[in-house]
Amino acid sequence: MARRSVPDTAAENDRTTGKDDPVRAGRRLPALPRVLRLPLALAAVVALLLTAARLDLVPGLPDPFARREVDRSQPAVLKSIQNMSRYTAATGNFQVIVDLDQDAKFLPSQLLGKRTLYVAAGTVGAYVDLGGLQQGAVTVSEDRRTATVALPHARLAEAALDVRRSYVFSQQRGLFDRIGDFFSGNPGDQQRLEILATEKIQTAARDTALTTTAETNTAAMLEGLLRSLGFTTVTVTTAA
Repeated sequence: MARRSVPDTAAENDRTTGKDDPVRAGRRLPALPRVLRLPLALAAVVALLLTAARLDLVPGLPDPFARREVDRSQPAVLKSIQNMSRYTAATGNFQVIVDLDQDAKFLPSQLLGKRTLYVAAGTVGAYVDLGGLQQGAVTVSEDRRTATVALPHARLAEAALDVRRSYVFSQQRGLFDRIGDFFSGNPGDQQRLEILATEKIQTAARDTALTTTAETNTAAMLEGLLRSLGFTTVTVTTAA
C-alpha cells in the first residue's frame, strides 16, 4: 500500500517567511530591548518639544534656551567731590573710525594677525574757568553803570567716549588669533581701541574753533547777566 507524503508544515512556513533565506534574514533589524524603548521614546518627545519651543511652533510654549540677564553689580561708591568753577560754553560732537592693524613680522596675516575697524563717537567740551579770574579782572565804575571783565582763555575738556554709539564695525583675525580668542578672551583689545579713539577725538578737537566759540558764548552770557543787574555798559575781553 503506497504511502502518502505529508508536507512539512514548518519547512513550508520557513520558506514563506524567508527564514531559510540568508539575504532576507540579514535585512532584519534586531528588536530593541524593552528597557531601552521607554527612554528612547521619552527622548524623542523631549527633542520634539524643544524643537517646537525653539522655532515657536506652539504659541505659549516657553523656550528652554532663552537667556536671562541678572545684574549682580555692586552699588556705586562716591570716592570724592570736586568743586568746579567752569562754564562749559561749547561742546563738539565727533566721530572717528579707528583702523587698528596688528600683524606679525614674519608670518602672513592669515595665520597671525588682527585688523579691527572701530567706529567711535564722543564729545569734547570747551570751558572758561571763572575761578581763575585774576585780581582786578572785574572792574566796576563808581556809578555802577559800567563793568569790565577780563576772562581767561577757554580750554578743552577731556574727550568723553560715548559707548552707546561706539561699536566694532568689522574684525579680521588670523587662524592662531581665532584659536587664542576661543580659549581665552582678551578685554585689553577693546580698551586699546577706546583709548585710541579718545586720543584721536581729542586731537581733532584742537583743530576746531571750539575754544573761540566758548569764549564768545561766555562773553555773551556775562553781558546778559550784568545788564540784567542794571549795568548799561558791559565790556568782556579775553586776557592775553
